[in-house]
Amino acid sequence: MTLWIIFFAIVVILLILDLGVLNRKPHEISIKNSLYSSLFYVSIAILFGLWIWHSLDIDKMNLYYTGYLVEQSLSLDNLFVMALIFKYFDIPRKFQHRVLFWGIIGVLVLRGIMIGLGSALVSEFAWTLYIFGIFLLLMGLKMLFIRENKKNIQDNILLKFLRKHFRITPELHDNHFWIKAPHPKHPEKKITWITPLFVALILIESADLIFAVDSIPAIFAITTDPYIVYTSNIFAILGLRSIYFALDAIMARFVYLQQALAIILIFIGSKIFITHLLNLKEFPPILSLGITIGLLAGGIGFSLWKTRQKRLH
Repeated sequence: MTLWIIFFAIVVILLILDLGVLNRKPHEISIKNSLYSSLFYVSIAILFGLWIWHSLDIDKMNLYYTGYLVEQSLSLDNLFVMALIFKYFDIPRKFQHRVLFWGIIGVLVLRGIMIGLGSALVSEFAWTLYIFGIFLLLMGLKMLFIRENKKNIQDNILLKFLRKHFRITPELHDNHFWIKAPHPKHPEKKITWITPLFVALILIESADLIFAVDSIPAIFAITTDPYIVYTSNIFAILGLRSIYFALDAIMARFVYLQQALAIILIFIGSKIFITHLLNLKEFPPILSLGITIGLLAGGIGFSLWKTRQKRLH
């Protein structure tokens, strides 16, 4: 229980510092500030891993770092979706941070529910890990050989549902998620309207839920410890969203990142079966961490080398 209390205390302090102090007023976050913020969150995540080593053991630390890297890597695609959503609703950069911040609050709850259900399922039916392994192998092969066509935001089923069942203002109203405005047929009566900013928040939350379906089986294939699963997930998401404004400018250069992620998924999925075939209690955590770092660094490094002639704007 003490471990959970310390973790949530750290997260609450970070969120209060983020919205209540550093970003209390809407403003455009520069790439420089985004990089500093990301460095801060990465440092906190690394220190938390060292604290896990001190409180538990070095294997738990290695599993935490592996889960952190895998979750952050798999969530990179989510950045493209965020960028598309913000562009579709024409949301200024100074308001984007508020959406991402409240999106994190939703992630804390949704990921907690999904990880709790997954942990209960794995502890009750151990064979579900093999299902996760097969799922990760198939997903990795799909990412490696099949290039998906990105759908337009306007074709999103959830967006169509919201437009049909809720009154949405045609324009933004500063950083408000909803406002009181006259009824379209009875101007004398004021009713609640949601703004495009709130619609963007709902779509980003739904996108995160979809991505979680991929990433949570991956982390359970690394470890079934709910504490390691949840903390690595949350710290990865905190760090990733803090660097969004910087990555948005350079993600186009990571042309081979998808292939690297695909190989990582294939590796993680195959670990379950390798461990069973070799009759091991578990795949060596330090080896798993080393292979994950190597694959990810190789994909990013090769991408930057191949696109070294491109100019960043």
